[in-house]
Amino acid sequence: MNDIITIGEAMIVFDPSASGPLRFVNSFDRKIGGAELNFAIGCTRLGLKTGWISRLGKDEFGKHIFNFARGEGIDVSQVSFIEGHPTSLNFKEIMEDGSVRTFYYRDKSPTLTITPEDLKESYFKNAKILHLTGIYPAINPVNRQVFEKAIELAKKYNLKISFDPNIRLKLWSKEEASNYLSKFLPQVDILLAGDEEMEIIWGIKDPEAIINKAKEIGISYIAIKQGEEGSVGYYNGEMVTVPAMKAKKVVDTVGAGDGFNAGVIYGFINGWTLRKSLELGNTVGSMVVGIKGDNDGLPYMEDVKIRLGEKENIER
Repeated sequence: MNDIITIGEAMIVFDPSASGPLRFVNSFDRKIGGAELNFAIGCTRLGLKTGWISRLGKDEFGKHIFNFARGEGIDVSQVSFIEGHPTSLNFKEIMEDGSVRTFYYRDKSPTLTITPEDLKESYFKNAKILHLTGIYPAINPVNRQVFEKAIELAKKYNLKISFDPNIRLKLWSKEEASNYLSKFLPQVDILLAGDEEMEIIWGIKDPEAIINKAKEIGISYIAIKQGEEGSVGYYNGEMVTVPAMKAKKVVDTVGAGDGFNAGVIYGFINGWTLRKSLELGNTVGSMVVGIKGDNDGLPYMEDVKIRLGEKENIER
């Protein structure tokens, strides 16, 4: 049985060899990215059993992603290769301060070929949590039928639904994101969201106000990400504020939110307190930003314990 299953697109990410405007960069390192896959990698490295539903281009890039995910220990039995839909690409521009812009080439995403009928009920029946993000339905409206079918199957088999809005304004407008995601949020059990994203969806940024509204529509577990300010959460009548874990160095901010999500979900599945789960999420996120690459910095639990001072780091 998988602890987590998720559905979404993966991309080949080209990381620049130098910082600064992309037009002045002459070479790139080939990496792998995609919010749902990053999350799955983060969960697996922490020790959870994770499954990923997706489609990849039947090309060398698709084979590379498939082998990478399988090598991480992710269940890729629901991933297949598609002719005529090249694996999506993402070029990153990284500035000296660690801020990032992305340039997508995903118009013919292989995930557009997934149909609601492709989702196997047995795969949902043998899982605990379905993790979704707002990226998959934003890529193309056709994906929303699959998105909604996944929710239906999760409800049928009593999976918890965890959700990160992960709003990408290069994929859809604020208005479209707000309209679609507002209708979906009452189905969510675990909300993992940035305060700025919830401002787009609900027009409110204050964590306590977000939590109160989320409670009103039936969301039971809430974690609000505030970047350098840490996180605020609510569960079982308790609201806690957890300060950020200071990053040793900020190199690349992409993937930090996915790492936070993985840490919080690990704590949730293992019955940890809300505070301890948020502390793990904050710590994982702070470790991700110190290494270039969308998922290169996602730590194993042993690495987290060393970062927290719970385990000695013996170098020689």
